[in-house]
Amino acid sequence: MKKRIAILGSTGSIGTQALDVIKSHENLFSVEVLTAYNNYELLIRQATEFRPNAVVIGNDEYYGKVREALDPLDIHVYAGDDAVSQIVEMDTIDLVVMAIVGFKGLGPTLNTLKNRKKLALANKESLVIAGEIVSATALENKTPIIPVDSEHSAIFQCLMGEFGNPLKKVVLTASGGPFKGFTKEQLSRVTARESLAHPTWSMGNKVSIDSATLMNKGLEAIEAKWLFGLQPDQIEVIIHPQSVVHSLVYFTDLSVKAQLSNPDMKLPIQFALSYPDRLERAFPMLDLLQINTLTFEKPDTENFRNLALAFEAMNKGGNMPCILNAANETAVEAFLENRIGFLDIPEVIEQCMQHTSFIQNPGLDDYTETDRVVRQKAKEFIKAIR
Repeated sequence: MKKRIAILGSTGSIGTQALDVIKSHENLFSVEVLTAYNNYELLIRQATEFRPNAVVIGNDEYYGKVREALDPLDIHVYAGDDAVSQIVEMDTIDLVVMAIVGFKGLGPTLNTLKNRKKLALANKESLVIAGEIVSATALENKTPIIPVDSEHSAIFQCLMGEFGNPLKKVVLTASGGPFKGFTKEQLSRVTARESLAHPTWSMGNKVSIDSATLMNKGLEAIEAKWLFGLQPDQIEVIIHPQSVVHSLVYFTDLSVKAQLSNPDMKLPIQFALSYPDRLERAFPMLDLLQINTLTFEKPDTENFRNLALAFEAMNKGGNMPCILNAANETAVEAFLENRIGFLDIPEVIEQCMQHTSFIQNPGLDDYTETDRVVRQKAKEFIKAIR
């Protein structure tokens, strides 16, 4: 039987690439559910091509247009945030690809785990915001989380066959983004358009900005803590501009495993869909002789402060990573709309971290309230900057 896939966030970068993978392996996978929030036109085109059982448009303003377009195809259409979360309860879903970006992915992530559906997780924010709750929910329901991020997929692959062998540390690699080596003066002048031009990866707008500020690597460090049961001092980030070595794992005997491949998100997506099997890929093979040189260097946390702020939040724990995430999402949105500068992003985040009530042992309601409060505070700080 084909593995039946639900893609939550099908119109984003991860979602569209997941559909490309499914299309190249039509004999192994079928699309059961697609969801999007605003991009109803692309959702309609995807549903027309892949013929899922159901689609959900998160913004119910577009419900009528989606229903009218898909009604002749006998595709069930639902709308609203609650429907996005509830759709994973369908008995006909074998695996959920969580490709929603940001805080909105937390509810559907938890509901997927509660309903014991295998989860291919690309929504790193779920673990950043509420890693303890997500991890406990997965353990309680004996539901596997298969990482989709290239770095976490690399660690996951390095650990295959190593069950029970203790880790010393993991190393996440970062390309350094488009502004590697820039001074503060140079960074003060960069634009949103320049920030979206990533040198090696093709990603959505929010993730591209996070990569440029190094926040993406900070969020991935927090995600790694929960995915692999690590302490903060067991996680390191290094700059690797070639983006060929995706992560390294050090074991207690000081042997090191690394996963290498060309920088292509379809590889970790495909592995998450097919795990534990590996499938053929019609892409160029990694040629180390052609690459010739692989370089590594220490990240610049003075000029790219977001990485240091993320580690600070991870060490503090409690609701601090939630504060970090909400402030970052709000600041990135403002930067993309040209309302603040590149160097204002860490300023907004730090202000929120310093002026939001800290909760040592938050529950789910605390995370929701923290997210709401921080977004409002961040907007006030942004107005003051302007």
